[in-house]
Amino acid sequence: MTLGRQLKDYRLTTAEILYRLPDHPGLLQSYIWQELDLAPRYPVLRGFLDFWERELDGRLHSVRVASATVIGPARWRRPGAWLHLH
Repeated sequence: MTLGRQLKDYRLTTAEILYRLPDHPGLLQSYIWQELDLAPRYPVLRGFLDFWERELDGRLHSVRVASATVIGPARWRRPGAWLHLH
């Protein structure tokens, strides 16, 4: 992961890709893909899926996507009431 891409609002994107096995189209196989991408258009994922459909034999069934920011503002937490220094 590059810091420059993260600062440009790229998010860690994970996709669960279900596809049909070429020799057994009644069976589904799962493939997990993960990369930095721009939500909500996901150009990197779409490029990968275009490659998949063009070059690979397993026909796509479905894709489930989740993404999260990697860099964000610092979070400050107040210690719990149990912390007393007396």
